[in-house]
Amino acid sequence: MASTTPTTPDVETTTPKAPVTLTPTAVDKVREIMGQQNPVPAGLRIGVVGGGCSGFSYSMSFENAQGVMDKVFNFDGLKVFVDATSVMYLNGCVVDYVETLEAAGFKFENPNVKSTCGCGSSFSV
Repeated sequence: MASTTPTTPDVETTTPKAPVTLTPTAVDKVREIMGQQNPVPAGLRIGVVGGGCSGFSYSMSFENAQGVMDKVFNFDGLKVFVDATSVMYLNGCVVDYVETLEAAGFKFENPNVKSTCGCGSSFSV
């Protein structure tokens, strides 16, 4: 089983520290999914969007290029794009990939969250 200790990213911008951290398990799963895409994306976008029953929800998608307002972080060769607005909501957040008997998916552990909804898909800060 892969370690769930977060990896320290190589920062490709002037930002001193990445707002979000991916565990090695999450990085491996993203790489696996990216490898199945045609063409292979340039990286992963992680963000926070308005909506959901508690006010905000997380978003993950593949990107082919960096946006103008993006910060770019490198986790063992995986580029992660975070838009400037999402940075403040993701500060200290750890993303892991978990598999249980009931489900499998990416799990966000965010120290800034004050409350979550019953479905677990949205949060408030």
